[in-house]
Amino acid sequence: MDRGLSKDTVIAISKFKKEPQWMLETRLKALEIYNSKPVPTWGPDLSGLKDEEIQFFVKPETRKTKSWDEIPETIKRTFEDLKIPEAERKYLAGVETQYDSNVIYGQIKKEWEQQGVIFTDTDTALKKHEDIFKRWFGKVVPATDNKYAALNTACWSGGSFVYVPKGVKVTVPLQAYFYIKTKNLGQFERTLIIADEDAEVQYIEGCSAPMYSSNILHSGVIELVALKGARIRYTTIQNWSKNIYNLVTQRGIAYENATIEWIDCNLGSKITMKYPCVVLAGKRSRGEVLSIAVADKNQHLDSGAKMIHIGEESSSIITTKSICKNGGRSSYRGLVKITKGAKKCKSKVVCDALILDNISQTDTYPFNEVYEKNVKIEHEASVSRLSENQLYYLMSHGLTEEEASGLIISGFIEPISKELPLEYAIEMNELIKMSMKGSVG
Repeated sequence: MDRGLSKDTVIAISKFKKEPQWMLETRLKALEIYNSKPVPTWGPDLSGLKDEEIQFFVKPETRKTKSWDEIPETIKRTFEDLKIPEAERKYLAGVETQYDSNVIYGQIKKEWEQQGVIFTDTDTALKKHEDIFKRWFGKVVPATDNKYAALNTACWSGGSFVYVPKGVKVTVPLQAYFYIKTKNLGQFERTLIIADEDAEVQYIEGCSAPMYSSNILHSGVIELVALKGARIRYTTIQNWSKNIYNLVTQRGIAYENATIEWIDCNLGSKITMKYPCVVLAGKRSRGEVLSIAVADKNQHLDSGAKMIHIGEESSSIITTKSICKNGGRSSYRGLVKITKGAKKCKSKVVCDALILDNISQTDTYPFNEVYEKNVKIEHEASVSRLSENQLYYLMSHGLTEEEASGLIISGFIEPISKELPLEYAIEMNELIKMSMKGSVG
C-alpha cells in the first residue's frame, strides 16, 4: 500500500480485514476528525511528522521480511547484553521468525478459557466477540479525544483484547508477546481490556527489551474498563529505537470500588507523549500511576498522568520518576481534576527528577482543578543531581564512580521497579544501567 493517508487507505484496511459496516463507518468518521484537528503545539515538537512519508498499513502477505543483518548494531548489542535468546532477539527486532512460546501459552490459555476468560488479538475479537467489543470500543477513548486517538481509530490494526468474567481472578499476568504474531504487529495497535464485576487481571505489554522498528510513528490506544469491585493492573515497558515518535493515549474507567493501576516505563523513542489516565467514576474507586522516563541525547520524553475524580471517596496516587542525561529532556505533565460532587476524595502526586549533567533539561507542568471543598490534595516535586556525598561514600567503600552512580539510580527508581514482576524488574534495571554507561565522570 502506498504511503500517506486518505479515505481510500482507510477503506482498504477495513475491506482487507473483512470488518462489519459499523467499523468502517467508525474509521471514516475518525479520519475526518483527524484531518480537522491541528497538530498539537503545546508539547514536544512534532513538525518532523509528515503523513506522506508514513505507510499506514502493510498487508501481512506483502510485508517485507527483515534480515537480522539490517538491524542496527546498537540494538543487537543491547539484546546480547541482556542475554536474550537468539529466537527472541529476532522476534523483538521484527524479523519474521516464529517465537517459540506457543506451547507454553497454549497450556496457560486453556486454563483461562475454562474460566470464561477471553484473551486474543483485537482483530479476532471484533469477529468472534462483536457484541462486547462494540459495546466498549471507543467508549473510554473516543476518536474526538485528540488528533492521534482519531488517527488510531481510523487506522488501528492489531493489539490485545481481554475480557475477564464476573468474580474471576487471573493469577498469572497476561503477556502480550505470547500470542501476537510478528506479521500482525502494527504501529497503530488498539488494546481493550474489560474486567467484569469483582474480576482481577494483570496485563504486561511487550517486553523490556527494545522493539526495533523502521517506521517513524507509533500511535497506540489502550482502553481499560474496571466494573464494580474489579481490579486491572496494566504494565508497559517500552524501549523504542530512537527514530520513533511515540504518541499514545492510555485511559481507564473505574466504577464503584474498582481499581486501575498503570505502571509505565519509557526508555527510547525520539519523542514520547503519553499520559496514562484513570477516570474515577464510581464511589470509593481507586487509581494509581507509577511512571518512569529516561531521556538521552536527542530525546524529549513528555509523560505524566491524569486522574479525573467523579465518584465520592475516590482516591488516586501518581508517582513519577525521570532521569535525563547527555542533553536529553524529560517533562512531567499531569492533571488532577476533582469534579463538583466528588466529596471526600484524596489525591497525592510525587514528581521527582534526576539530572546527570549540565546540559540536560527537565520540566514540570502540574495542573490541579478542584471544584469541591471537602477533599484532600497533596503535591510534592523535586529536582536533584547525583549527590557528591553519596558518590564519595560509596566510592570510599571500593565502588567505581560508575558503579556508585548506578547504585544511586537503582535506589531512585526503586518505587517503580519493586512493583514489576521479578524478571521485568531485573531487565528494566539492566537496560537503565546500560544506558548510564559513560554518563558519569
